[in-house]
Amino acid sequence: MGYLPACLWAECESRLTRKIGFLTEPISASSRFSNTQRLLDEFTSIIPLKSLQKSMAENDSKIFDVIILGASGFTGKYVVREALKFLNVPNSPLKSLALAGRSPSRLSEALNWAASPHLPPKIPLLTADTSDPSSLTRLAAQAKIVLNCVGPFRLYGHPVVEACVESGCDYLDISGEPDFMERMEALYHEKAVEKRSLVISACGFDSIPAEIGLMFHSKQWAEPSCPNSVDAYLSLESDKEIVGNFGTYESAVLGVANADTLMELRRSRPKRARPAILGPGPAKGSIIEHQKHLGLWALKLPSADSVVVRRTLSTLTENPHGLPGVNETPEHHKKREAFWSSVKPAHFGVKLGTKSLLGLFPVIMLGIFIGLLSKTSQGRWLLLKFPAFFSCGSFKKKGPSEDQVASATFKMWFVGHGYSDSSLASQGSKKVDTEVITRVMGPEIGYLTTPIILVQCALILLNDRENLPKGGVFTPGIVFGPTDLQERLQENGISFDFISKKALSA
Repeated sequence: MGYLPACLWAECESRLTRKIGFLTEPISASSRFSNTQRLLDEFTSIIPLKSLQKSMAENDSKIFDVIILGASGFTGKYVVREALKFLNVPNSPLKSLALAGRSPSRLSEALNWAASPHLPPKIPLLTADTSDPSSLTRLAAQAKIVLNCVGPFRLYGHPVVEACVESGCDYLDISGEPDFMERMEALYHEKAVEKRSLVISACGFDSIPAEIGLMFHSKQWAEPSCPNSVDAYLSLESDKEIVGNFGTYESAVLGVANADTLMELRRSRPKRARPAILGPGPAKGSIIEHQKHLGLWALKLPSADSVVVRRTLSTLTENPHGLPGVNETPEHHKKREAFWSSVKPAHFGVKLGTKSLLGLFPVIMLGIFIGLLSKTSQGRWLLLKFPAFFSCGSFKKKGPSEDQVASATFKMWFVGHGYSDSSLASQGSKKVDTEVITRVMGPEIGYLTTPIILVQCALILLNDRENLPKGGVFTPGIVFGPTDLQERLQENGISFDFISKKALSA
């Protein structure tokens, strides 16, 4: 297969022949693929890693386009299944793929499951552990992009980001944890710019549907109209029991437990620019709302989506034309500026919707339990030991069955209120007179929609890297907004629909 530059193979073979007993003959081209990981483990201990990285940079070559870390986990194996659809197929930039995790046997099982009913392709299985920095450094040195599926990210994500930034490879994850995302930005943004490493969290259901959905919604406010506020109503639907990802549950417990550290982090950082939103500030409203037009009872949520959207709008305020690409074409430059000129900022919030008021009861009870118990170690132990009890069955350690995953769908309704003419807001009017409704809709959120989004983001990086920022730690919206991500998602089962626009009665 010839993944390694020829000069590195020669140096590796020469040194290993002298120093390692098992290697007594030169390595043939046909056997290079199967021996890749064994040789890498050996020669990175012989050849200084910096020398390896320098040689690879000089040859402008990474071994793998994408490495999926945590590929044998609950979500990871679905990401593998999605990635295999685009591996070595016409018009796909994904030509080489590797899977990484702690257990080669579990990785092999995940690959077999993901490839079923077909035979699994010959994909390298790499050993890496988030508690072993050297294994992560080796991993990042081999990859153009690392897709990190190992959560909770506040516990396991930091060393992976560090390894990717130091090696100059791009990093995407499916985190929905504001503390982790903002901390990585504080620690690694400048270094990532220097090393030409793009670090982008929340590249799954958290928070692409919210970000790209809000941008799609914004385009429906044609001049001279403008939005003031947009609320996203999330409805999860299935004809079977809906069971969430335990990792999401664990992240929520730890997020509430460490809310004070996030506030300390924010106080320690410079104030971000605030977007200029026409009209009054966001209305507080009630915690529970009956959205009659949508047929939903809705509960206001402290959502990672809201945080990510605000960060994107802050970056856009600081960079009104978006972020220039590292070697951007004139066509993309023009497209980027036109795209961001059509995006109008608005106050944004997320609410969970159900068809009956009773359907909100388990969510309310879970919020109460997490709020009361997450502040102590004993309370957290109880919450994490018995998730099904505290969530009324909504979260289970074993996760959902394949039938439950296949039957689930989501709808995210974006209900925006604003002005038919922006001059009304600038004249001091507090009464909005226009409503716009759009919708994002797709399959089950954690195991189907999330892998679709993550893989499409990776394909965009592979296909269009020169038109994207040189490096840095960013939210997904500010990077992928001007790309063809929305069109790609629509082609893969996630729809963006305009529903209605109407004048509101005085």
